[in-house]
Amino acid sequence: MDKAELRAELRRRRIAFTGREDVMGQLLVMTLMVAEHAAPALNGARTVAAYVSNGVEVDPTALLFRAIDMGLSTALPRVTSKDAPLTWHEWHPGDELVPGALGLIQPRADAPPAEPDLIFAPLVGFDRSLNRLGQGAAHYDRAFAALPDARRIGLAWSVQEVEALTPDPWDMPLHGIATETGWIGPR
Repeated sequence: MDKAELRAELRRRRIAFTGREDVMGQLLVMTLMVAEHAAPALNGARTVAAYVSNGVEVDPTALLFRAIDMGLSTALPRVTSKDAPLTWHEWHPGDELVPGALGLIQPRADAPPAEPDLIFAPLVGFDRSLNRLGQGAAHYDRAFAALPDARRIGLAWSVQEVEALTPDPWDMPLHGIATETGWIGPR
């Protein structure tokens, strides 16, 4: 199966999982479980970046608010086109977010830039070797490469796991992955 087919299959899995009747009523609880598994990564961070969930991705809002409660700065990504690099911008509760390229909800263009040292990233798929399969435009891989010292943590549902991914040379592995069932990777 090539990456495009794998992405399509994993997207179907994620939609089926989040749309299951037994899961829908527990989605908030499971989202908070992901946050609990990811929360130790906040220790030692100064600026925490996350994203606005598209509705089937794990929602990182609880992690952003926990970071704020810890006195950390927070940031969200901004994308202007498929080919432009992702940039990080400060985010504070109540800041206006606007529709952006690729269907993203993101900070306004005049939001101050940020340089996160911890990035909670969405993903389409992952394996136990901490490889991440993203949307396919390499926005996060380029952002990771621009901030090589930042810790990279994937947030996913357990149904997004595959046995093994074959990373491309530009793919940046994660430092850990949090799902509703637990933590994958070293602490």
